[in-house]
Amino acid sequence: MTKPLRWKRVLLKLSGEALMGSQSFGIDPMVVERIAKEIADAVALGCQVGVVVGGGNIFRGVAVAAKGGNRVTGDHMGMLATIMNSLTLADALRRHKVQARVLSAVAVPSICETFSQRVAERYMEDGDVIVFAGGTGNPFFTTDSGAALRAAEMRCDAFLKGTQVDGIYSEDPKINPDAERYDTLRFEDVIQRNLKVMDTTAIALARDNNIPVIVFRIHEPGALVAVLQESGRYTVVGS
Repeated sequence: MTKPLRWKRVLLKLSGEALMGSQSFGIDPMVVERIAKEIADAVALGCQVGVVVGGGNIFRGVAVAAKGGNRVTGDHMGMLATIMNSLTLADALRRHKVQARVLSAVAVPSICETFSQRVAERYMEDGDVIVFAGGTGNPFFTTDSGAALRAAEMRCDAFLKGTQVDGIYSEDPKINPDAERYDTLRFEDVIQRNLKVMDTTAIALARDNNIPVIVFRIHEPGALVAVLQESGRYTVVGS
């Protein structure tokens, strides 16, 4: 008997780096296919899924600013990178027989639809996977903040952040193998301890809308469905 889902409508946040695989830049098609299969498995169990993908595997606006460039221009370029990643993931989802829609906060109507909460709600009710592109459509906001915003707008039950590690640690476990791992945390703990799982704006949005944040390792096979069924390893951030 299939275990019931703990969360029925979720926002899955993926970093752009999650699509790189072992590469130093760009998109690894095999990694994209595996992630698409994970999402397809969740949809097959009845979960409604929205996805936000970052653009750091292609371009980072803050890198432009750090070298003296215009931050606004850099962030606009980063938004375009998220659209590229979103189109790639949506295409892979369709190969897995999942209806996927790319809705962008930045209007590029010849390539994908422009985001509208009402349209996105209708698509999700129909069981389509929505890939939200373009961040918030504004500079100076991270894709984590954009993901938290979409989670609130879509009234998601949970914000799932797929990362390189199996939860939140007191320090980077790749640097300090003795770092403490947390099973649960409060939103205030994340902010006060500066744990850097995501930016403060994103954490505050999730807190204010009572949306739990679940941090898990996206590269663990079957991890997404395991989280939805309350198994596997992850950290839950809540009130």
